[in-house]
Amino acid sequence: MKTLVAYFSASGSTARLAQTLAAAADAGLYEIKPAVPYERKDLNWMDKKARSTVEMQDPDCRPALADTAASVVEADVIFLGFPIWWYREPSIIDTFLDAYDFSEKTIVPFFTSGGSGLGEGQGRIETLAGGAKVLSGKRFSARASERELKSWIDSLKLS
Repeated sequence: MKTLVAYFSASGSTARLAQTLAAAADAGLYEIKPAVPYERKDLNWMDKKARSTVEMQDPDCRPALADTAASVVEADVIFLGFPIWWYREPSIIDTFLDAYDFSEKTIVPFFTSGGSGLGEGQGRIETLAGGAKVLSGKRFSARASERELKSWIDSLKLS
């Protein structure tokens, strides 16, 4: 079983978690990057005109990807990581899901947040990753240990 950890991180928290998860899962690691990187001002959720706020208000928004070089084709299982924005996955995750064929794949969402759950994001991911088996998403601290993540992976019974 070939495993890939694909993630988007705006501040570094999800990146830290994804790196630990990739080590725990003995998986490849791929960073989902927007063609136009997010700057600090873009992430001010209190500013109605901030880029992230504008994107999240439009469910059809698809920010461009920097590349489409993820090794999705070779993977059987894709751990998909991101921070929670407005109670769901960021729009760049939707772009990523639209960019690849996930038929016959298993997608396992994982996310960081200050306390919010995935909300409508679970259903959105299931719809966008048509043909994939999407497991229930799970929130982790950015500092989750490799041992904690390995225990979670084992509980999924993926193999």
